[in-house]
Amino acid sequence: MVLMKSRYKHIILVVVLSFFYAINTSSQTISSSTNYKQLTAKDILGNPNYLALCYGGYRTDTREVASSIQQIKEDLKIMSAMNIKLIRTYNVHFEEAGNLLKAIKELRNEDANFEMYVMLGAWIDCKNAWTDTKPDHDIESERNEKEIETAVELANKYPEIVKIIAVGNEAMVKWAENYYVQPSVILKWVNHLQDLKKTNKLSKDLWITSSDDFASWGGGDKSYQTKDLEDLIKAVDYVSMHTYPYHSTHYNSKFWKLPISENSLLDVEKVNAAMVRAQEFAEMQYKNVKDYVATVSPNKPVHIGETGWASSSDGLYGNQGSKASDEYKQGLYYKSIRKWTAKIGISCFFFEAFDEIWKDKANDKGSENHFGLFTVDGKAKYALWNLVDAETFKKLKRDGNTIEKTFSGNEDLLMKTVFSPPN
Repeated sequence: MVLMKSRYKHIILVVVLSFFYAINTSSQTISSSTNYKQLTAKDILGNPNYLALCYGGYRTDTREVASSIQQIKEDLKIMSAMNIKLIRTYNVHFEEAGNLLKAIKELRNEDANFEMYVMLGAWIDCKNAWTDTKPDHDIESERNEKEIETAVELANKYPEIVKIIAVGNEAMVKWAENYYVQPSVILKWVNHLQDLKKTNKLSKDLWITSSDDFASWGGGDKSYQTKDLEDLIKAVDYVSMHTYPYHSTHYNSKFWKLPISENSLLDVEKVNAAMVRAQEFAEMQYKNVKDYVATVSPNKPVHIGETGWASSSDGLYGNQGSKASDEYKQGLYYKSIRKWTAKIGISCFFFEAFDEIWKDKANDKGSENHFGLFTVDGKAKYALWNLVDAETFKKLKRDGNTIEKTFSGNEDLLMKTVFSPPN
């Protein structure tokens, strides 16, 4: 009889403990879900534990072929393995933006510890953009309103994922001749979104910005420093600026060309020195924007919304041009920009995760097709070879391909593609 009582006590104890374990586990899951919703852009931006990356998942030479939910999940797992937790998109008028958000939500449902947030891009154009008719840069496209509406719908549908809306991408810089608009257009839509926050039609914690070239934010030509730009700087929650030393190796090449004092260096030493100067060039552009923004809105945060380095080009940046394009230089820039932005406590959306061959459909060797840290078939470029060695991508695949190193990991083969800057 004593034995039976002891057994009943044991059974009751197990049941009680199981009950409390179930409650505790449930509360942890709820807490995790709650934390996702409570974590804001203010918590994420500048946080070294939340690395940022630009993402487009297109595998083919057209955006009319959207990546499947499963394909996007593969990409998300690869990026998550790199400690990427904030990704940037560029528009909502293609199927991919919605698919991406759905894929993130499904992964969270499958794994309560999976964490990924989105800076959702809303594309802005001028009237007649991308048509045979001359663009009218003083009038905006009729479609902009729909783009903003869709961005709002997605932000409200996935508030635990969408933490930032960016109004326009390089939409104010004058060299974007096919589509740029005046700052007043960006200001109009930023104010519209801020008003929706005030009336509880958008989350008050959602941050609004515009992601544009350093010059557009007053960090270069003073002609950009207008009253509308000042009002825009005051209206956004933070400034998202772009810096591209890579493109400046052709258009603003003074920092890039080989100085006489380096003529006696080995070729690899010349390249290393040039990449130090490229990093300093990016830092200078950031400082110029930061200094100007401070004159308008002293406490306004400034983060890097885009920077990158192409690994291949047959054009202005190839071996017949500035000789800037190869995986070695891309790898040096990726590591140096990550180190610097972590040091000063800002976010950097590196451009980009995977090569996208639709960007220059007519020329598969064009630089725009080769900004990815991974090739289209999932090979890790030189910047990420150390992560392959660390088995960071073990068991992960892209379209059935395991994550392996480019050049089969042979650095001698890689270095044969590397050329020092011109004299």
